[in-house]
Amino acid sequence: MPDGSTIGRFGSGREVRRIEDAGLLAGAGRFTDDFSMPGQTYLAFLRSPVAHARIASIDVSAVSAMPGVVAVLTGANLVAAGVQPLPLAPIFTRPDGSPGATPLRSALAHDTVRFVGEAVVAVVAETPEQAKDALEAVIVDYDELPVVTGLKEATAEGAALVWPAATGNIAAQMKHGDSAASDAAFASAAHVVSLDLVNQRLAPASMEPRCALASFDAETDRVTLRLSTQMPSGARDTLCGALGLPTDKIRVVVGDVGGGFGMKTGLYPEDIVVTYAARKVGRPVKWTPTRLDEFLSATHGRDVESHAELALDANGKVLAYRIRSLANVGAYGGTTGIIIQLMIGPWVSTSIYDIRTIDFDLRAVLTNTAPTAAYRGAGRPEAIYIIERLFDVAAQKLGLDPAEIRRRNLIAPEQMPYTNAMGQVYDSGKFGSILSQALELAQWDGFAAREADSKARGKLRGRGLASFLEWTGGNVFEERVTVAVSGDGEIEVYASTMPMGQGIATSYAQLVVDVFGVEIERIRIVMGDTDRGQGFGSAGSRSLFTAGSAINHASEVAVANGRELAAEALEAAAADIEYAEGMFRVAGTDRGIGLFELAAQQPERRIYVDATSKVNGPSWPNGAHITEVEVDPETGDVEIVSYASVNDVGRVVNPMIVRGQLDGGAVQGIGQALGENMVYEQGSGQVMTASMMDYYMPRANVIGAFVHVLDQSIPCRNNPLGVKGVGELGTIGATPAVVNAVADALIRAGRVSQAAGLQMPLTPERVWEALR
Repeated sequence: MPDGSTIGRFGSGREVRRIEDAGLLAGAGRFTDDFSMPGQTYLAFLRSPVAHARIASIDVSAVSAMPGVVAVLTGANLVAAGVQPLPLAPIFTRPDGSPGATPLRSALAHDTVRFVGEAVVAVVAETPEQAKDALEAVIVDYDELPVVTGLKEATAEGAALVWPAATGNIAAQMKHGDSAASDAAFASAAHVVSLDLVNQRLAPASMEPRCALASFDAETDRVTLRLSTQMPSGARDTLCGALGLPTDKIRVVVGDVGGGFGMKTGLYPEDIVVTYAARKVGRPVKWTPTRLDEFLSATHGRDVESHAELALDANGKVLAYRIRSLANVGAYGGTTGIIIQLMIGPWVSTSIYDIRTIDFDLRAVLTNTAPTAAYRGAGRPEAIYIIERLFDVAAQKLGLDPAEIRRRNLIAPEQMPYTNAMGQVYDSGKFGSILSQALELAQWDGFAAREADSKARGKLRGRGLASFLEWTGGNVFEERVTVAVSGDGEIEVYASTMPMGQGIATSYAQLVVDVFGVEIERIRIVMGDTDRGQGFGSAGSRSLFTAGSAINHASEVAVANGRELAAEALEAAAADIEYAEGMFRVAGTDRGIGLFELAAQQPERRIYVDATSKVNGPSWPNGAHITEVEVDPETGDVEIVSYASVNDVGRVVNPMIVRGQLDGGAVQGIGQALGENMVYEQGSGQVMTASMMDYYMPRANVIGAFVHVLDQSIPCRNNPLGVKGVGELGTIGATPAVVNAVADALIRAGRVSQAAGLQMPLTPERVWEALR
């Protein structure tokens, strides 16, 4: 299509400015806390100050007399009302073959608290200040119990138990692979390398905290809940289960979402309490958490400790891969938190490498900490970090270039479709080409001169490589969308995925332009209302290749339906009707009718399509990310001096948005590598990093600039658009690339064993100690 056409200017492949940004930059964004309702009340939570205790008693007798108090709720109240805990899918077993064991998480703690920050009492009042003041009148008597916070502590012989049925604090276990074949490979290997690695606990810390506003309509016996969530339909369904209501009695509405990162994929106990309270008091109830609430009670990410080994032949070809991992899933092992570490992470553990023999023993461990769940990458960053660190150590041991040892193990293009050792099928990939392009982009072979320059300035220089893939899809590959062409000159598209800063509305609009050929200003993308449509939502970098494919399909159906209607209006055969850029025409004539004029002639003044479509499976985006760092030997400070990457994300709808996703993802990966760490005090379970003063957050100056190249020559074969997910790719690649670069700098400084023992986060103190 010529560049001057509508499609040429605004269709896919173009760097169209984000249509979301004008309103957001002008302060017109509508986040959950921006909404208020007449007669609105406010809810505040009293949270447990101890990590593990029996609740001996709760005295709320003085609360009702406090100014402005409307209601007070305890766990006992909710249990008596029949409110159910958050559900757990019974799909896991323990080492002895018994069912997985974990306490169920109630909306308010009942009988026992299991982590600092768990909600115990809720107060509803006329103002936020009155609700918070009333909490001071609540008296809770706790009988404290022993506390376990760390993985080694929790799994030690005789450790205090978080849940009696979870002996050894093991909530669940999964084994993958062939242990006998692995043992044989290790026995015959020319080389064996091993590492003990920690993927530390992280706090997602989205810019907008969670928030909930519930209102109850007594006439219809219906609740409307405004939430900041990535998955409106899933939140509604879980909420209905907890309150024992049919799905038509709850509507979930979501406005702008100020970041999600996986932390907003599920329903929280607080959401249940807010909704229950609104039904009980018959007035709107709003809860807006503080940043402290978020640090204490929102789900965290990562927190995995692994012992990993590679068996290699004399040429550096991997013969077998062995992992023993403990994953800290917190005090309540939710389905998401367990499945991420025991199933989803392992799906990519062998990455882009042709490793046929594996032996994985993975265990989910209960501790007296906040539950873990999805966080950008969700299991894949942990898995890729392990294999990429191992390859660097193997290269050091065998005296090979880190890129060369990887090249010797790559899956070849002719092996596609390739089934990995976990049974996952890669539909496409040219991993050797991506690696070669990245090495050239980063000027890999010219490193010696740059190292000499750094040395002359008193700095240590290192380079790090991560060559990897990831799985995207959320394991749900079907999506329903609606497309409505209005006689008023607008095309409205509804999708059940969610915008949360990733620019998805712009990408969807570009796909609509591809089909309809109309100005992008005529397209309105709507999301976030369970009354409008149902769907899985946005998670696992799935939005574009599932909902985008559905939008493409529904738009094409709308044009096809329009062609039939145009044929009738123009008294011609449908086969003779051509469509382009908003006009239906009879081929070979000057007779035609505009798209919107045609829509206006319909009984409802619109052409409407409600369509569900399904893609054939996940996408497997991949890349090679290369960083160079300078380390100050006097302070241990690490500076990232270059970051170059080549990425296979299939067909690119908006290159600017894709690069932005890579940038943002990489910054979060760098944050884990260099500083982020959610710390609990051993023995007490108190949170040591529960504020922005204590928790490291990467800032804009963490890196000068990224250089990202997008290779679009390898489309995904599992969806009609050929696109691959990109939202988590930068996060997954950045962490091992940066750590490998720092380790390389230490090796070049003669600290080989210290480099192998490096653990994140690589704070200046840790790096300085390694250099000493």
